[in-house]
Amino acid sequence: MSEVQQVEDPVDEPSAEPPNGLWAWVVSRPWWVQVLLVYAAARLFTTAVFLWVASVQEQNPWTPEHPSYFPYVGFMFDGSWYKNVAENLYPAQLPVGEDGLVQQNAWAFFPLFPLLARGLMLVTGAPWEVVAPLLALVLGAGAVLAIHRTVVRGAPRAVAARPGLPLATVALVSIFPTAAVLQVAYTEALALLLVASALLLLLRRDYGWMALVVVALGFTRAVALPMAAVVVVHAAVRWWSSRRGTDTWTWRTGTGLAGLALLAAASGFLWPAICGWVTGVPDGYLQTQEAWRGVREVAPFGGWSYVPQFWFGSRALLVVGLSFALVIAVLVVPAAWRLGNELHTWAAAYIVYIAAVVEPGSSLARFLLLAFPLAAVTAGVVTRPPAARRWWFAAVVVLMLSLQVLWVRQMWHANPVADWPP
Repeated sequence: MSEVQQVEDPVDEPSAEPPNGLWAWVVSRPWWVQVLLVYAAARLFTTAVFLWVASVQEQNPWTPEHPSYFPYVGFMFDGSWYKNVAENLYPAQLPVGEDGLVQQNAWAFFPLFPLLARGLMLVTGAPWEVVAPLLALVLGAGAVLAIHRTVVRGAPRAVAARPGLPLATVALVSIFPTAAVLQVAYTEALALLLVASALLLLLRRDYGWMALVVVALGFTRAVALPMAAVVVVHAAVRWWSSRRGTDTWTWRTGTGLAGLALLAAASGFLWPAICGWVTGVPDGYLQTQEAWRGVREVAPFGGWSYVPQFWFGSRALLVVGLSFALVIAVLVVPAAWRLGNELHTWAAAYIVYIAAVVEPGSSLARFLLLAFPLAAVTAGVVTRPPAARRWWFAAVVVLMLSLQVLWVRQMWHANPVADWPP
C-alpha cells in the first residue's frame, strides 16, 4: 500500500519580526531542539504542580498521605489498573457481581502501553511507578516532535499565515490543562504519538507504515475509528486533484487507500473482538465499559441525556448548548480551514466520535488532548498585527497553565470520601 514520498517537508519560514532575549536563543536552535525545550519546560511546570498537590494529598486507596512524586504519578487512578495489566495481564473470565452484571475489570484498559512498560521493567529491574511515568514522558516527547512535523506538512496555508505556528501548537498541546497526563502512567502520551504519526505518514503518503501505526493505535485506545474518516477524505481529495491534473491516481492508489480505510475501521473493533474471543462473551468489552457508567447502557450520545443534569442541574441544556457552539465555532473559523484537509477532518471526526461514545464525565477533558489540531487553530486565530498576535498567545498560555493547576488540584487530588477519577 505504500507509495514513494514525492514532496519534501516544507521548511519553516522565519518569523516576521526578529525575536530577542531567551526566546531569540530558543528559536535559533534546530526545530527539534526548540520543540524539546518547550516540552521540557512544560513538564517541569507540571512536575512542580504535582509535587505541590502531593504535599496536601491525604491517604487514599492508591497512596499514603503526602506521597513522593513517582508513586503519585504511577499508582493513582487508572495507573493502578495499567500496573495490574503489566503484572497479571487479563482475566480469562469476566468478573460478575451478585446481580449478574459484569464488574469493573482490566479488559477496559488497552494493552500496548502496559506491555511496553512490562518489557522495560523486565530489562531494567525498575518498578512500575518509575518505569511507566518515565515511559509516558518519553512517548510524549516523541508525540510533540510528530505534532510539529504534522502541522508543518499538513497546514502549509496556516504556517504561511503564521510561520511560528508549529512551535506554538506544540506549546499549547504541552500546557493544555490535561497535558499533565503526558507524564503519568496513562496511555495518552502513546495515543498522541500514534495519532500524530499516523496523520504525518498519511500526509507523506507512506501508507504501508501508516497501516502499522493504525494497528498499534487499535491496541492503545479506542480512537482508531475516526482515522478511517481521515483516510476517506484524503483519498477523495487525491482523486479529485487527479481529475484536475494536479495529482496522480491509479488502481493501486485506490485499492491501497480503500484497504487502509477498512483497516482503520477494523482497528477500532480489534480490542473488543479479542476481549470477546478470550472471555467467550461476544460483547464482554461493551459490558465492561458499562460497569463504569452511571447508567449501564452504552448508546451513541446516550450519556448527554443524563450526565449534564447531574453536573449542572437546570443549567444543563444551556451549558451543553454553549459547549457545542464553542466546538463548532473552533471548527469553522478561518484558522481551522487553513489547517488542511487531513488535520481538519481528524479534529472534527474525533470530537464527534468521543461525543458519541464517551460518557461526558470527568475524563472528557483528558480525551480532548488528542484533538491536537485545535491547538493550531487556537494559536492561529490571530495572525496580525504582530502585537495582537503576541498578546493573544500570551493570554492563552496563562489561561492554559492556570487551568492545568486547577485540573491537577481538583481532579488528580484524591478525596478519600468521594471523588471522580480524572
